[in-house]
Amino acid sequence: MQRQTTMIKNSDLNRKWYVIDASGKPLGRLASEIAQVLTGKNKPIYTPNVDCGDYVIVVNAKEVLLTGDKLNNKNYYNASQYSGGLRVRSAKTMVEKYPTEMFERAVWGMLPKGRLGRQIYKKLFVYEGSEHPHAAQQPETMEVKF
Repeated sequence: MQRQTTMIKNSDLNRKWYVIDASGKPLGRLASEIAQVLTGKNKPIYTPNVDCGDYVIVVNAKEVLLTGDKLNNKNYYNASQYSGGLRVRSAKTMVEKYPTEMFERAVWGMLPKGRLGRQIYKKLFVYEGSEHPHAAQQPETMEVKF
């Protein structure tokens, strides 16, 4: 007797909202946990071709940790496709001026690329401080332990 794999449909999903406090936690480890929740790999109903993940709100992105000497050595690159249009920013600059972009880039790198990955990425909300405007969704706090 063969077992049938259950394929979940979008109509059968019920998504939750989670709030994660990023203060004092390593960026990469936290981003990988968030990517798991966004894709739904932490659920028993995970289906690779369906967006079955939950919504994630990240607060205190400005207080995230970078281990080692990444503040000085790690660089973020943007190219404008024009000659001489390469912009290089250090991780120290990103933490001080653009903490939400840095966090979003870390999570985006761990999501699948393509149409489904872009759809999954829209369920991530990152904020510098401890306030967020999603109280109406009644998010649960999620503790991430390392």
